[in-house]
Amino acid sequence: MRNKISSILFLERIGDKLTVEGWVRTRRDSKGGFSFIEINDGSCLQNLQVIADGSLSNYQTEILRLQTGCSVRVTGIVAPSQGKGQTVELQAEFIDVIGWSDPDQYSLQKKRHSFEFLRTIAHLRPRTNTFGAIARVRNAMSIAIHSFFQDRGFLYIHTPIITGSDCEGAGEMFKVTTLDLAQVPQKDGHIDFEKDFFGAPAHLTVSGQLEAEIYALALGDVYTFGPTFRAENSNTSRHLAEFWMVEPEMAFCDLEGDVGMATAFLKYVFTYVLEHCREDMAFFNRFMDSTIIETLERIISKDFETVSYGEAVRILSEAKEGFEFPVAWGTDLQSEHERYLCEKVFKGPIVVIDYPKEIKAFYMKVNQDNKTVRAMDVLVPKVGEIIGGSQREDDHDILLQRIKDMGLEPDNYWWYLELRKFGSVPHAGFGLGFERLIQFVTGMTNIRDVIPFPRTPGNISF
Repeated sequence: MRNKISSILFLERIGDKLTVEGWVRTRRDSKGGFSFIEINDGSCLQNLQVIADGSLSNYQTEILRLQTGCSVRVTGIVAPSQGKGQTVELQAEFIDVIGWSDPDQYSLQKKRHSFEFLRTIAHLRPRTNTFGAIARVRNAMSIAIHSFFQDRGFLYIHTPIITGSDCEGAGEMFKVTTLDLAQVPQKDGHIDFEKDFFGAPAHLTVSGQLEAEIYALALGDVYTFGPTFRAENSNTSRHLAEFWMVEPEMAFCDLEGDVGMATAFLKYVFTYVLEHCREDMAFFNRFMDSTIIETLERIISKDFETVSYGEAVRILSEAKEGFEFPVAWGTDLQSEHERYLCEKVFKGPIVVIDYPKEIKAFYMKVNQDNKTVRAMDVLVPKVGEIIGGSQREDDHDILLQRIKDMGLEPDNYWWYLELRKFGSVPHAGFGLGFERLIQFVTGMTNIRDVIPFPRTPGNISF
């Protein structure tokens, strides 16, 4: 029976005879006729030290040939360790080599590699300490997300990846087609989509929100958690073409309820990851950002202050700060503005509400002033916006006019409009980019390093 290394290191197993399987990180040979072999199986950050005595039958023929990257199966007795850095070790009785690794071809040797280089070998980078830790943190945060909503009676909804509507109205969507691109059928000078698979233009979704609203207006509280796509030709450290979104939608909920749910959600996820990934979080706190744990603990313990967009603009306009982007009513807040508000003014996380309707999506509820919408952005130190949400427009006629004002085709949203005809209710929701949240929690500076296989312009090799 295979035992996880984490269960050996963190549980009292002294004297037990166990079998572990993993990959060799290092091998050191002693003049006394035995070897120290460090192996890791991905279950935790630490390696397990294996003591291989020279009396083992395959010591000369195989064990002394072990290199970084080899896979092994080890059966032995757990014993207190005499060395520094570990409390226990495994005194091997049998070591079977499962797979060999050629040191001349294996890319991951002892030297430290840059994250840029590791992106070129995405099939091997999970074996490094950093990317193993990211994978475990990502897993824990995924569990926390589901736990938070499930504990509150939300239903998990699988919204479509292929869609005929543009949720954001930005147009930066990947097209989905089976048409022969060398001979695209034409009709009246335009692409004849009637000959395409769906008989109409289709895209990869940028959000599951609109479809989630359908189920919220039937089942109450729902959430989506899945991949979304944006065809933005950007190569910055903040952009991905494929990323994961968390999007709850709540019926009978206003903006205040939305803010309360969003802030409680963040506190829950941060608490969960600190409790369940202590070793990995200590690693990120040591090597990526020495203030990560302190920042998360401060957010967990503090209330989120709420400020209107107008007040935020006033504060920023009066600030004696050399912002790269000027601040004025009607312009969207940039990351530098958001961070200034969090870090210099309020010294903690905040929620900005009531943005001008011209800079927000068509589905956000218009306030009585007819100038602003019931939108909210949750801002945190170091990152800025981490959640965006709103109370949704529940009035049919106002929503129809908003769609027209945004230059969108109402016929493409006929079903969304109909929801406002049959038992419409106040409802609200928010969206959170999962990778941006992982960046914030781990201190990683490039978003491409917190998703297993980054999809970016010119990169589809994995």
